Amino acid sequence: MTREEFRARLEQGPLLGDGANGSNLMKAGMPKGVCTEKWICEHPQVMIDLKHSFIEAGSQFSSAPTFTANRINLARHGLEDQTYAINSTIMKIAKDNLPEGIYLSASVTTTSRIDEDYGRLLDAYSEQIKIIADGGADFVMAATMLGLEETMAALEACRAVCDLPMGCSLTIESDGSLFYGGNIFDAAEALAEMGADAVGINCSTGPDRLEAVVRNIKERVDIPVIAIPNAGMPIIDEKGNAVYPMGPDEYAKYMKKLVDAGARMIGGCCGTTPEYIRKVAETCLPH
Repeated sequence: MTREEFRARLEQGPLLGDGANGSNLMKAGMPKGVCTEKWICEHPQVMIDLKHSFIEAGSQFSSAPTFTANRINLARHGLEDQTYAINSTIMKIAKDNLPEGIYLSASVTTTSRIDEDYGRLLDAYSEQIKIIADGGADFVMAATMLGLEETMAALEACRAVCDLPMGCSLTIESDGSLFYGGNIFDAAEALAEMGADAVGINCSTGPDRLEAVVRNIKERVDIPVIAIPNAGMPIIDEKGNAVYPMGPDEYAKYMKKLVDAGARMIGGCCGTTPEYIRKVAETCLPH
């Protein structure tokens, strides 16, 4: 998929992705504390079944869960030397099981280190993005990013190693503040000027708190806007588990408001199941 084709598709109307990986994989038996991507490589059918359930619910693009599998994050599990093997395996599983007509995205994410060296970030993202590009992704997403500088490193890396479209999605406070300082509005403008193909928000909060944020991002940039929120603000239960309070119908109702505010790449983050995607498809996509 060329960058021009990507932009043209989003100009036609919303493009709906899938829902949560982590929370659904844990429901399917993935233990806490393990490397998600390594576990997926060892339990591929769980990923295949989850992705197919989202596609059956209405997803128009499927995200290969390469999320945290950069060399810096994998080192926390002693797996940095498996960077190529893990990413290429996940891409092969995703590509081999992708139905015709569904786009395949792949994601990179934060290292969760505010003081990480820019050159080290650039090297880590370049390595990972080259693997997922070679693995057949239609586009790349830098998702759940915590600050502008790390997102710029991911975007620069993408431009250095491939010609794929790239969306940049940061996680924010409900007022638009970024966790590493600054705000999403200035960041969106900077990333658009740098050459991002779509920019916006994911994770952190529910769609009920994001209408003004999406509208203001839309006013600042001339590229498509991303909105992939959680199923509401999580509540921690007595066992230490995150519980997401917003049901599928309410989620879809507020997602429609985000589409009306200008969001063109949509989907679900933490707490969203195939039923959420089904309701969003029914509510937000043309029929």
